[in-house]
Amino acid sequence: MLKRICRIFFVVIGGGLGFHYGVDIFDALNTWLNFGAIPGPQYIAAVVGAVLLFLVSNRLVDYIVNTVHWGEEMLLKLPIVDVMFGAIGLIIGLIVAFLLFLPISSIPIPVVGDLLPLLVSGLLGYLGFQVGFRKRDEIMAVFSIGKKEKAKKDGNNITANVEHKILDTSVIIDGRIADICRTGFIEGALVIPGFVLAELQHIADSSDALKRNRGRRGLDILNKIQKELKVNVQIWEGDFEDVSEVDSKLIKLAKLLNGKVVTNDFNLNKVCELQGVPILNINDLANAVKPVVLPGEELTVQVIKDGKEYGQGVAYLDDGTMIVVEGGREYIGSDVDVLVTSVLQTSAGRMIFAKPKLLEKAL
Repeated sequence: MLKRICRIFFVVIGGGLGFHYGVDIFDALNTWLNFGAIPGPQYIAAVVGAVLLFLVSNRLVDYIVNTVHWGEEMLLKLPIVDVMFGAIGLIIGLIVAFLLFLPISSIPIPVVGDLLPLLVSGLLGYLGFQVGFRKRDEIMAVFSIGKKEKAKKDGNNITANVEHKILDTSVIIDGRIADICRTGFIEGALVIPGFVLAELQHIADSSDALKRNRGRRGLDILNKIQKELKVNVQIWEGDFEDVSEVDSKLIKLAKLLNGKVVTNDFNLNKVCELQGVPILNINDLANAVKPVVLPGEELTVQVIKDGKEYGQGVAYLDDGTMIVVEGGREYIGSDVDVLVTSVLQTSAGRMIFAKPKLLEKAL
């Protein structure tokens, strides 16, 4: 399709050039060859020009199409934010070049006055694109200062110039955030949105006993973080009335404060990644700090139940990692020393395979 469009373009250009200069060309040929007057020379020249440019453009069209495809692939690989800032810089550069067009074109030197505006336009457009593309982080930081000041005004007590960690409902109810804060690994300020507090209150007032206990646990965790731990806790009292879902409000707040969302919600994690919002997932942190077990290491475990295969027993580490013990069925209910044979990482977590140390000695 692109090749066909390019060929049509060249045919139209060739026809237009032939039509425009056809009379002059035939007059010059008539003076040289003296073949007499020809009716409609501009139409004949238009047809000849279109055919000639169509024949000449075969190789040129391939080069143009390959160049366009290369540029398209490069643009598709770039993040959309980089492309947008580059385009904005290009537009600003061309606007500056347009403002300089009249002063430059008035230069009395004929060639300089005609060519210099084109060179200046190309140069400023290129420089504008490069500045917008390479300096996007600094530009976004400049605009985020204004956003933080607005957030401070809207949220009443949100402090600017610190890194904000925005807690969602699931991570508050989970409770592990309090232990993480106690260790000092969380820097900056913990932001608790008012709409999250409202959701917690709604859960705590639920008629379902399980939901009611979860909501009360979340409120107790917040009270513990705010009163017992040395953490900068800030309440954001604003709201996004045009948005109904809490997850969408969290994403908008993270963009407004240029902060990070702290969660253990898998779906919220994916949505934040799609929208370019930084995320801190408690589950990812828990998996990252699990002890590393290598084949050949010795462990002491308590076999709890049967495995899926005949003769297998199942045990667990303190962090919940499942250990499948070959021939461990006879040790159910007792502690046994085992040797790790292999470690399997699955989407559900880490699984360890082992066999009793006594069996290894017998072999």
